[in-house]
Amino acid sequence: MKAASEVFAAKGFDGARIAEIATVAELPKANVYYYYATKEELYSATFAPLLEEWDSALRILKADTEPAVALRAYVQAKLKLGRKNPLEARLFANEVVRGGTFLSAADRAHIAKSTAASIEVFEAWMAAKKIRTIDPRHFLFMLWAATQFYADYEPIVNAVLQVKKLTAAHYDQALESIVSTVLGGVLLD
Repeated sequence: MKAASEVFAAKGFDGARIAEIATVAELPKANVYYYYATKEELYSATFAPLLEEWDSALRILKADTEPAVALRAYVQAKLKLGRKNPLEARLFANEVVRGGTFLSAADRAHIAKSTAASIEVFEAWMAAKKIRTIDPRHFLFMLWAATQFYADYEPIVNAVLQVKKLTAAHYDQALESIVSTVLGGVLLD
């Protein structure tokens, strides 16, 4: 899967070849086809672990947790996942930018279902007057954009920060900046 992610991230679906993925994985091409009947199946399979990890981060958001605590933990988890899985994050972002052609109906339904639970949490917080009235869907988009930027656009981040590679300290700074901005915008005084 790591080899597939590397090749697909570098070349996109159309440019990637199963033979190249097998070479990078140091496997015979037949072994790849043993587990994945088609290139499309392998490509879609590269998203599954990432989507599951993003789901686990979304499960941090619970109505019975104070918004400041839950949002901080969520932003921290998303930044950690981007740092841990930058190739997979970029691969997914590239797929979406290209129109999401290979996101299956099941993938799309899964994403809608997993975000629906988070939307309910935001609505519960709003009803309890714990956060300002916001559109929870757009709020999620904003959180995703802020937390994924570091993985998806790492070369730009490195250039702006004038570093060769992001460190734990850079991610800590990102966490504090994102959390303070988010909480300042949504928490009621």
